Amino acid sequence: MNRHWSRAGVRVAAVVLLVAGAAGGVQLGKGRHVEPLRASGASDLSLQAEADEMQLLKARQNAHVAARAWQREAETEAAGKAAAEAKSAAGKAHALAQRVTAKKAEDKAKKDNATVPYKGPIPTSCKEFVGNRATGCALMLDAGFAIDQFPCLNSLFNKESGWNHRAANPNGAYGIPQAFPGSKMSSVAADWKTNPATQIKWGLGYVKGKYKTPCGAWSHWQSAHSY
Repeated sequence: MNRHWSRAGVRVAAVVLLVAGAAGGVQLGKGRHVEPLRASGASDLSLQAEADEMQLLKARQNAHVAARAWQREAETEAAGKAAAEAKSAAGKAHALAQRVTAKKAEDKAKKDNATVPYKGPIPTSCKEFVGNRATGCALMLDAGFAIDQFPCLNSLFNKESGWNHRAANPNGAYGIPQAFPGSKMSSVAADWKTNPATQIKWGLGYVKGKYKTPCGAWSHWQSAHSY
């Protein structure tokens, strides 16, 4: 039990007992047999009755004041408790909202940064390769190059990035073909940061435009260590 309520309850109980006692005293006074008094005795009795009545009124007034004080204290305590509970609930809701927002941002970042898988077919001639190399072999054939060009393309991209589509050079080159800057690959698709196929397509286009074939690009790289 709350100590404030207990203290208030004791005060009210004390006042009630006081009022009851006062009332009982009046009732006892009414039931007592009184001998006829002389004129001076009657005056004294009248004064005593007035005093008793005043005492009763004061007791009632005190009881009323105590009851109002108890009510105000109870209301104040209840309001304070409700305010504390509301503040606590608001704090929990805010913390939960922050966690949800952070989780959504994290999930979005993961989704935005996730590697885009290659969904095209891998020809039989490319089956010996896996991962980005298998994708590169398939796309090279789609670009019109013969399978005998793939060893050159494989060597070229091994030297440039190790076929790592997230390879980043401090100078700004990025991806499997190490396009410089990496944003050049956006000419193929906007997902150039996370899609190996986008990067390989750009690299094959660059090789074809400048060196005609992957073996032509690889030959240049061997002498200049760049292409």
